[in-house]
Amino acid sequence: MLAAGVPAAQPPTRTSLPGTSATFSVPVVYRKLPNGLRVVISENHTAPVVTVEVMYRIGFRIEPRNRTGFAHLFEHLMFQGSEHVNKFEHVRIVNENGGTLNGSTRFDHTNYFELMPSNALELAMWLEADRMRSLKITPENLQNQKDVVSEEVRVNVLNQPYGAFEWLGLPQRANTNWFNAHNFYGDLADIQAATIEDVQKFFDTYYAPNNAVVVVVGDATPDEVVRLAEKHFGGIASRQLPPRPDIGEPPQSAEKKFSESDKLARTPALAFGYHLPDRMTRDFFALSLLDPLLVSDESAKLYQALIKENQIASEVSGGFNYGLGNNFDYNGPMLYTFRVDYRPDLKGDDVLKVVDKVITAVQEHGVSEDELRQAKVNFRSSFLENLEGGFGRSDLLAALALYDDDPHRINTILTELDRVTTAEVQTAAKKYLVPANRTSIDRRPEGGTK
Repeated sequence: MLAAGVPAAQPPTRTSLPGTSATFSVPVVYRKLPNGLRVVISENHTAPVVTVEVMYRIGFRIEPRNRTGFAHLFEHLMFQGSEHVNKFEHVRIVNENGGTLNGSTRFDHTNYFELMPSNALELAMWLEADRMRSLKITPENLQNQKDVVSEEVRVNVLNQPYGAFEWLGLPQRANTNWFNAHNFYGDLADIQAATIEDVQKFFDTYYAPNNAVVVVVGDATPDEVVRLAEKHFGGIASRQLPPRPDIGEPPQSAEKKFSESDKLARTPALAFGYHLPDRMTRDFFALSLLDPLLVSDESAKLYQALIKENQIASEVSGGFNYGLGNNFDYNGPMLYTFRVDYRPDLKGDDVLKVVDKVITAVQEHGVSEDELRQAKVNFRSSFLENLEGGFGRSDLLAALALYDDDPHRINTILTELDRVTTAEVQTAAKKYLVPANRTSIDRRPEGGTK
């Protein structure tokens, strides 16, 4: 039985593409089970494959205090066995049936997915339901994964040049609320301090059907997926979820600048970020379209100014949710982050002077209609390309269901972007891309360039 009051399947919204007569739509059917589990189906029979994704609304942003890195550690533990699936068997079963799988931890969610032949759809859903119902962790497995995650931190952060400073260090400097400003990859002492009791409490609190969404994309029908969801997930009891903590970030009123030395870096690099407007607002969409004009390819304004014209940098990159996701798969305070690798004879302030000149031009003169039109084309191309693959589509549908309770919005995003005007882009740049709203880290080789 489906939850009372949940609307029947709706035909997909058809979204007109700017400047063309073509339309684009993603098939979306949205259901909720009585236990609160969200179920999203996007039918596509072009190939006999399915992507099955389960996304839980718990990420490293609200992991327990004094347990930094715990959400990521827990992701590893979800592969260590469940009631009917022993350690390592989940991976083995998927691989032996011609599939692949993975998981990831992000700011506001943790997800697990399988890409399988469509005749293994039920198998994938059974595997995910079994570990939602009954995680099995032993002290030995926990210690093993604490050691694995600790080594991952050493390899990817502590022993790497720059130490992931643009996506791990910058939020800690820019934000003031602990939930947004702690080391989410994890301090080694916190990782090693995790206990079996911590694991069980985290599982019982957050890994509940009413805190999750199941998405199936590909060669399956809505009726089939809903039937399997009811069969395998329907008997898992919902739980009382704790009140969500206040993750709000107070407005930044003055520029923050930091300088860090790096024992492993050979050349300097600058990371800087601006606090973004709330996700899915008009200013958010306006800055989403300014983004490809500032930093996308060799035609972008910052590339031209920093690399071509002034020749002070060798590389420039950036974006929303930089290094961890995209514009849509988060639900809280976020930075618009940039990284610039620059000449050793200069300082980070020299880079920021050029950046400010580029942004000031946008603030004072705006962007042209042709530029905005091209930005919309670029964004649309990237957006649609991401939806071509099963995982790109499932991940966006999951985020929209989990954060907005509206996976159908996948078919309105392009329309909302198409409504953005040059005046809105200029206004958003004036409001958000200002030094007082910016934090930067100038990361330089210890003892000078090498």
